[in-house]
Amino acid sequence: MAKLNPYLNFDGTAEKAFTFYKSVFGGEFVGEIHKMGNAPGTENLSDEEKNRVMHIALPIGGDLLMASDIVPSFGQKLTVGNNNYVSIFPDSREDADRIFKGLSEGGNIEMPLEDQFWGDYFGSFQDQFGVHWMINYNEEYTK
Repeated sequence: MAKLNPYLNFDGTAEKAFTFYKSVFGGEFVGEIHKMGNAPGTENLSDEEKNRVMHIALPIGGDLLMASDIVPSFGQKLTVGNNNYVSIFPDSREDADRIFKGLSEGGNIEMPLEDQFWGDYFGSFQDQFGVHWMINYNEEYTK
């Protein structure tokens, strides 16, 4: 079966966001942080756009969270919305608490992390970078 990995877009804050995510999840970035200015055909970009992230990846469990920044001079526009969430299934209730607390810091909590009527320990929020997250722990999923 093919593997799915979330890919996020930012407007100049990808590196800052991923440094923050790394502080919560641990680990190291896969490869280097590729910048727009290193790509062919970007000679005419402003210094600010040359320093934007073309690609960054952070392993989380057996998956990769990846991202890049948009380039406004290429006509790209970021629209932050609620049309997607990154859903995480931690290995323990304690890990769920740690991840929720860390990632939601400075963000907006939609549903506090608590036991839900369907049997899961669940919470959701938008982080300080506009990314929506769901933390979902159920002991049955970890068996």
